[in-house]
Amino acid sequence: MLETAALAAGMSWASGLRLYLAVLTAGVLARLGWLDLPQGLHVLSSWWVIGVAAALTVAEFVADKVPGFDTVWDGIQTFIRIPAGAILAAAAFGHMDPQWTVAAGLIGGTLAGTAHAAKAGTRALINVSPEPFSNWVASFTEDLGTVGGLLLAFFLPVVFLVLLVLFLIVAAWMVPKLWRGVRRLHASVRGKAGRPPDGPPRSHRP
Repeated sequence: MLETAALAAGMSWASGLRLYLAVLTAGVLARLGWLDLPQGLHVLSSWWVIGVAAALTVAEFVADKVPGFDTVWDGIQTFIRIPAGAILAAAAFGHMDPQWTVAAGLIGGTLAGTAHAAKAGTRALINVSPEPFSNWVASFTEDLGTVGGLLLAFFLPVVFLVLLVLFLIVAAWMVPKLWRGVRRLHASVRGKAGRPPDGPPRSHRP
């Protein structure tokens, strides 16, 4: 139960950051025989699923490195990452009682949504900076963090669950502040866009 819970939570959390990378990592490890997936997730080790996940991982890797477009990408992924996190968590508990499956789906969607909100809010604020380096640093950190978090969830479940609790505590404090900052930023941009441009200075006759 503990290993299944950590795996389901890890896949859901990682889906909120890098859905396709999470699916690809789990599928490749299972295909190599290094990870024993629950019955409901055996499909992730299919070569077709691995191939599609690999192609989408490359596409997301590139899109996430482009300042500005990464925020558009996150907006689109809102409708994909959160449901996928719920589905993956429910599938991990699919061999158990239906009430566990439903509960896992609800919790999985919440974890994916929390991770996605933290990521999207942080990146939206980082994109205010004109230089791309902070964006790239944040993106590569998310790539490595996703893989590292998944490996902990798969092979050191207790450590991952402890770190996940800490992440949720920090996110509960940070996410509202991030999105207040995003709203203020949008209001400032709208104010500047709606302000008429200054005309040429008037000449004064003597």
